[in-house]
Amino acid sequence: MEQSVENQEDLGWRVYLEKSVLIMLALGFSSGLPILLVFGTLSFWLREADVSRTDIGYFSWVALAYGLKWIWSPLIDRFPVPVFSNLLGRRRGWMVFSQLMIIASLCGMAVSNPQADLSQLAIFAVIVAIASASQDIVIDAYRIELATERLQAALAAAYMTGYRLAMIMAGAGVLAFAALFGSDSSYDPIGWKTAYFIMASMMSIGLITALCIREPQVNGKAMEELEADLRYKMVSQGLPPALARIAAWFYTAAVMPFIDFFSRYGKAGFLLLALIGCYRISDVVMGVMANAFYVDMGFIKSEVAAVSKVYGVIMTLAGAGLGGLLIVRYNTLRILALGAILAAFTNLLFLAFTYIGNNLPMLTLVISIDNLSAGIATAAFIAFMSGLTNVAFSATQYALFSSIMLLFPKFLAGFSGLFVDLYGYNTFFLSTALIGIPVLFLIKAVALYAPHQK
Repeated sequence: MEQSVENQEDLGWRVYLEKSVLIMLALGFSSGLPILLVFGTLSFWLREADVSRTDIGYFSWVALAYGLKWIWSPLIDRFPVPVFSNLLGRRRGWMVFSQLMIIASLCGMAVSNPQADLSQLAIFAVIVAIASASQDIVIDAYRIELATERLQAALAAAYMTGYRLAMIMAGAGVLAFAALFGSDSSYDPIGWKTAYFIMASMMSIGLITALCIREPQVNGKAMEELEADLRYKMVSQGLPPALARIAAWFYTAAVMPFIDFFSRYGKAGFLLLALIGCYRISDVVMGVMANAFYVDMGFIKSEVAAVSKVYGVIMTLAGAGLGGLLIVRYNTLRILALGAILAAFTNLLFLAFTYIGNNLPMLTLVISIDNLSAGIATAAFIAFMSGLTNVAFSATQYALFSSIMLLFPKFLAGFSGLFVDLYGYNTFFLSTALIGIPVLFLIKAVALYAPHQK
């Protein structure tokens, strides 16, 4: 465990030079790269290929894998992946295995043609989403186990910076590459194919990092002893040894993380889970249609890419860094509230955009504010969820939190294209802003009733 930072407030910005923080910057990039490739950027590709908005909305359900990852998180938390874990350790083994799966599946997406066989593209997108969600599970667990609690805000900010930079690469970068190697103003499958191959190669950043870092040293003896005691009791009560071994493992890996959480927070645990489940609803539901909106507004790929890679990068760095520093100086819940307000405000800017029309300065403003607010909100949210996690069950509990964070919003987002087709973009953006209002009341309720939350 990293112990070198004794007082994060005194160090200020120098905390971002810690080795563990730099590691999380690279791993954050690896985590952030795949999601837009099966979500927002994919929407641009599909819309340009003349896939209907309704189908694009349904296609976004591929990303539900991120909301269901808690199902297999106990396996990643407690079970080594064959061969890879033997060579690299449990955490690093799962990292490398999932990263290789992402690379292979992105290549599969690259050779797919949505106009000829949409189902083939969907299959590879599902594999990318599952492998990416698995990578998130192990990287989140690694981050929590990597350093002391004092570094977690800085680790979250660094992770978020890498994550958002990767999303810009997977957004603006893909659009730029698709325009460069294909056509800027019309659909060209060669451009998209090349862009997705380049994204697959970008995953080498995370792969190389995972191969170079050390396996975290976590004392798991207590859990091993508990599992052994349970297995002994089950065998003594007549259960066959093989079945007792499976049952004891399942109880300690899949049941105890939930028992631990509710034993610490009681009934307030449901309030915490409600906040986690609703916090990102505004930006996730809106995000599916953002790129389709740009296409329908008449922007070409190079315009969106140029704005995103300049102003998006600047605002992402500013937002994530500012978020980390604000969390240190103020309490996390206040910054969560700030992030929720900014998310709703961004959606109102999109609403104004529908009336202004094709306007490059407005595109710049919207993308800039969107990246700034997302950086602040997500850095605070990661720190908030990390603080709820018991290191003994880091992968399972954090996977549960991050799954709940995305499950309902991404399910709702699947209907976004249908909503736009029925009611138009202006009503859609107004609705996505309004559905974020209850989040502020949940934050206030958590501050009042959840123990240890400020």
